[in-house]
Amino acid sequence: MSLKNPKKPGNDFNEGTMRKISLFMKILFISCLLLVLSGCWGRHELNSLAIVSGIGLDKADSDHVRMTIEIFKPVNGKSSPKDQSGGGSKNYTNVTDTGANELDILRGFSHEVNKELYFPHNQVIVLSRELAEEGLQKHIDFFVRNQEARLNVWVLLSESKANEILDVPPLLGNMPAEEISRLVELQGGNSQSCQVNLEQFISSLMSRSTSSILPIIEIAGAGQQKKLRLAGTAVFKGDKYAGELNSQETRGLLWIRNEIKNGIIEVEGTDGEKAMLEITHSNTKIIPTIADGKLQFKIEIRVEGDLGSQSGQESMATPTGFEDLEKRTAAVIENEINAALEKAQELNADIFGFGEEIHRKEPGEWKKISADWENIFQQLDLGLNIKTQLNFPGRITKPVEIP
Repeated sequence: MSLKNPKKPGNDFNEGTMRKISLFMKILFISCLLLVLSGCWGRHELNSLAIVSGIGLDKADSDHVRMTIEIFKPVNGKSSPKDQSGGGSKNYTNVTDTGANELDILRGFSHEVNKELYFPHNQVIVLSRELAEEGLQKHIDFFVRNQEARLNVWVLLSESKANEILDVPPLLGNMPAEEISRLVELQGGNSQSCQVNLEQFISSLMSRSTSSILPIIEIAGAGQQKKLRLAGTAVFKGDKYAGELNSQETRGLLWIRNEIKNGIIEVEGTDGEKAMLEITHSNTKIIPTIADGKLQFKIEIRVEGDLGSQSGQESMATPTGFEDLEKRTAAVIENEINAALEKAQELNADIFGFGEEIHRKEPGEWKKISADWENIFQQLDLGLNIKTQLNFPGRITKPVEIP
């Protein structure tokens, strides 16, 4: 009688388990494959799209609006700044149409542009002052509802027609919208113009107390010397343009809003010599206080900087010289803040967000005064506490001496 090898008790279990694992892995692989493939179902073919890089809105007449869209147009796969400014092939084309509203205009564009308009790469929205004087709510509503519109796109106000802004050839970039976007982004380096994206502009329009602001863009020069530049800040009451701040007043606004990043402060010495101070760090705290029934805002500002340059032969890079410069710097900042407050009170527009600060920190008090906030704002006093600190004189401590 022959003896068969008995099966080990664990063999059936191991084989069954391995089959289940193998089946599970196959199912998992197929599921992943389906997920990857499904990502192509809703894709856009690039050659069927007209990529919008900039949008401008102007008033056409009492019942119509004019929209200009800047569309990216590849030129032999590449372009150069020389081509853009020299009147040769351009990397963009502007299309303009008029209609009762933005949706009406988009339908009209379909008769002129043989590709689907694609908005996710839009960089700027330029609104003309003439249009803003009549109110922007109905125009901004379109961009909020449009699912392709980016909320981080820059919004600007133009003194001239918005379509003229988008028609100025870029100095260095490939497209006007690209250049405008870079101009706004670089304002952190001088802190004399604000930066406002679509989401921020919408939020301020919806605020019950804070007035909206936008950077102003204008055309400088003429003919072949035309160029774009940012110049001041537009102020709104509700959704309508109310006035503007110059560069000094704008920086005063940015000090209070804690939006100063870098910049240059010019300080004049006792003998008329001048020093240029580079801002390296800034921080602002707003503290609402109520004393004897009177509302006041304490503004605490801490600024650090370096000595960038100086005129005159007497060195300012000494302990005594730095102490004097720090006092004079604080005085310049105070003047800028007071100038901004004076202009805002003249326009009766709380562009600083003081009402929001009270609402957030003293909700009970805000409930009492919110109905009369405009009158209270016009009489508002600020308690300024500005501390400046200069750190470095640069690579030299004494001015360059010329015999």
